[in-house]
Amino acid sequence: MTKPDPANRTADSAVVSALDELPGMIRRVRRIADLSQREMAQRAQVSAATVARVETGTLTPRLSTLQRLLAVADLRLVVVDDGRHVVAPMQQWQDVEDGAGRVYPAHLDTIVDPRPGEWWADKFGLARPPETFRRNRGIRDLERRRSQWEVRVAQHRGVPPPSEPIGGACDGRVPGMHPAPALGGRWRW
Repeated sequence: MTKPDPANRTADSAVVSALDELPGMIRRVRRIADLSQREMAQRAQVSAATVARVETGTLTPRLSTLQRLLAVADLRLVVVDDGRHVVAPMQQWQDVEDGAGRVYPAHLDTIVDPRPGEWWADKFGLARPPETFRRNRGIRDLERRRSQWEVRVAQHRGVPPPSEPIGGACDGRVPGMHPAPALGGRWRW
C-alpha cells in the first residue's frame, strides 16, 4: 500500500483523516484529564456509552459533543492552515448589511462609503449605497496585495510595490475599466 501524497489531498480526504484520528484523540484527551470513561462522561454531560463509542470509532460525535469532551481537559477546537497557523474567524462589522438585511459575501472586501466610481452602478446614475464590494477578482486581489505591502512596508524595504494595473493586468482585459486620475489613481467602471 502506498502512502497518499499530501499535495494531492482533497478536503474529503482531510475530513476522513481527521475522523480516523478522532478515537485516539479522545483517548488522549481522557489521558490528559486523567479520567476514566465514566468520569469523563459525567464532566462532559454525556453518557459513558457515548465516550466508549467515540473512543472505539463506532460513533462520530456532533460538534457540540466533541467540544464538551475536549473542554474536560481545557482543550479547544481551532482551525489551522497548512503552515500550522491558527485561522481566526472573520469579524462581522456592525451595520454593514445590504438593503434586505443580508451580510455581504465573505470572499469579497466590503467598501464602506464608496467614492464616486467605486460602485458598479454609478455609470447608471443610481443612488450610491453606504457600502459595496469589489466584484472584479483581479482588481480586488491587486488591491489586497498593495494594501498588504503598504502595511508591511518595513518587511518589504527595497522591494518595489505591486504593479499598478495601468498599462498592465487590467487594460484591455477588463471591459469598461478605466483609470480615474481624479480619484487618486483608483479605478472606476
